[in-house]
Amino acid sequence: MSSQHPLPNTQQPLDVYGGDEVSALVLDAGYCHTRAGFAGEDVPKSVLPSFYGSLKTGDGDAATYRDIFGDECLIPRADFEVKNYMSRAESIVEDWDAATKMWEHVLIKRLQPEKPTPPSKNGLNDPVPDGEGDVAMDDVEDQEKPLAESPLLMTEAPWNTGKAREKAIEIAMENWGCPAFWLSRTPVCAAFAAGKASALVIDVGGANTSVTAIHDGMILKRSIQKSPVGGLWLSGQIRSMWDNSDPKIEIVPSFMVENKTPVDAGAPAQAKLRKFPYEISQSFRAYEEERLVTEFKESVVEVWRGPGRYSNPGNEDIVRSQPGRVFEMPNGSNQMWREQRFRVSEGMWDETAALPAAESITKAQTIPELIKAAVNAVDVDLRPNLLGNIVITGGTSLLNGFGDRLNNELMAMYPGMKIKIHAPGLTTERRFSAWIGGSILASLGTFHQMWISRKEYEENGAGIVEKRCK
Repeated sequence: MSSQHPLPNTQQPLDVYGGDEVSALVLDAGYCHTRAGFAGEDVPKSVLPSFYGSLKTGDGDAATYRDIFGDECLIPRADFEVKNYMSRAESIVEDWDAATKMWEHVLIKRLQPEKPTPPSKNGLNDPVPDGEGDVAMDDVEDQEKPLAESPLLMTEAPWNTGKAREKAIEIAMENWGCPAFWLSRTPVCAAFAAGKASALVIDVGGANTSVTAIHDGMILKRSIQKSPVGGLWLSGQIRSMWDNSDPKIEIVPSFMVENKTPVDAGAPAQAKLRKFPYEISQSFRAYEEERLVTEFKESVVEVWRGPGRYSNPGNEDIVRSQPGRVFEMPNGSNQMWREQRFRVSEGMWDETAALPAAESITKAQTIPELIKAAVNAVDVDLRPNLLGNIVITGGTSLLNGFGDRLNNELMAMYPGMKIKIHAPGLTTERRFSAWIGGSILASLGTFHQMWISRKEYEENGAGIVEKRCK
């Protein structure tokens, strides 16, 4: 029992994980970005794309591949592929080797200072036997593991599998030597970041959108709803719009443009394209195109705020009479976007308005239906509390007008109920709220009795994570 009670103040803490003595690390991995930093800070220190580069050297059977991580590495090179360690449909880790390397890069290379080899191990002071200058490398194995002083809190998708959770604690304990570990679900962290223990969390991310009900810091498993309608799906809608627009809009990412001449709106581009002495891989091109589409999403696309659907008669004429937004492509071609910028995002709310794209969606996958399904899956008595504490998170929820539209949809769906939406205005807070929640959690003094300690892991094995991190 004694382990459950906080230590009395008179006794010095033995090793406080949650207090100031030890800085815990927080790692929040997503399909588009991987975020990491120190608990107790308000933004992650290092945010990397979850896409990484794979460089090939040699040909045929002798080919070797080297993985490189970080924004600055993703540039045009020969024999270079861009990959992702997460699965797109599920947003959970698919390639564990790459994931381990990626996390080591962000947690150890970027957040830990370089540690000198202790003098007893570096061999500089050893007597040299028989004039040999080499050091026996057997002792290097006994060196301190890289994260031996930092507890690690990781976030995971609410539908993460038991195997994947065990793998995560194994990597933290065996490879990095963490003294303590904890796995927390993303929506729970997002709710904590908003200062709520019970909430309905609507997470509109890059690869998918999920709606989850949380009660007293616990996920209600039955309520978990997810759909592919996220940032990448929206990119697909934009591509579809560009393909079908007249004239067709070519996607030319900026790395291909050497120089350009300004042209009038709607006029064909006048740009000189770069020539590369090697072939640019399909995956790198796709990654760069996605970056361009993201810029378009951020600066042009808007959500029809309502009331009613965008497809209702008369709405399009209202939009046509309003000022539009100009967007210039990297190759110089530019045009004004008016009603189309509402059209692309409308499919998130109304499946009949979605543009024909590779991924067609059903009514059940639209955001209002996900919310309805999640709310209907929980006990009637909890529903008013959930609708009064709705937390919006995820980068794609930052689309202009998203919150207003959500409010209108909910008012129409639940007339007479009190609906309160918590949508942080700061973009960093909305994009990183799961990380921020993890940071708050890991830095709480009362949390240090929660960590799965190294000793517990050694006694019970990786299965402990299933028992403890509910």
